[in-house]
Amino acid sequence: MKTTSELMAALPHVLAAPRDAAPVLQLCFRPDYGQRAFPERLEMTRAGGIPGERWAKAPWLKLPDGTGDPAIQVSILPKRVLDLVWHEGDAAPHPGDTIIADLETSLANLPEGTLLECGTALLRVSSVFNDACVKWKVRYGQDAKDWVTAAGHPELRLRGVLCSIERDGVVTLGDVLRKV
Repeated sequence: MKTTSELMAALPHVLAAPRDAAPVLQLCFRPDYGQRAFPERLEMTRAGGIPGERWAKAPWLKLPDGTGDPAIQVSILPKRVLDLVWHEGDAAPHPGDTIIADLETSLANLPEGTLLECGTALLRVSSVFNDACVKWKVRYGQDAKDWVTAAGHPELRLRGVLCSIERDGVVTLGDVLRKV
């Protein structure tokens, strides 16, 4: 696990990520709690999220009618943050973010409502802050959790962005996330 000083030292590198046109480096499919698959492509639907994924049956954020809030259908995690907290073969599970891309995800770069085209899908950056939940803390340490939520850091969105699906489509490894 990284220490606060290691995470803070890496901040300039994280913030130097490309601000647009970021290739999809990894896709993650989560059929159930703690389960991860890394397909080469994912179908995304406005009505159902990612077919077969746990968002449809057990979302952590719900609408008043009990259905999943579309604002959390897709999560995008910066590759540089993933590289800091998790490495292939670690005992801790992969964080489970839908898309990993070398993208700077700050509020200044991707304000709420920003449209992102990826493959044939269209995503909208939501207002829901990804605050590095308790699972993030357990898996990657208290310092990693505190780094995400430290004073001045929430607007950097170090834990990435959450998005709704605005147009059905397919995202494939290597597709480029582009601001519309």
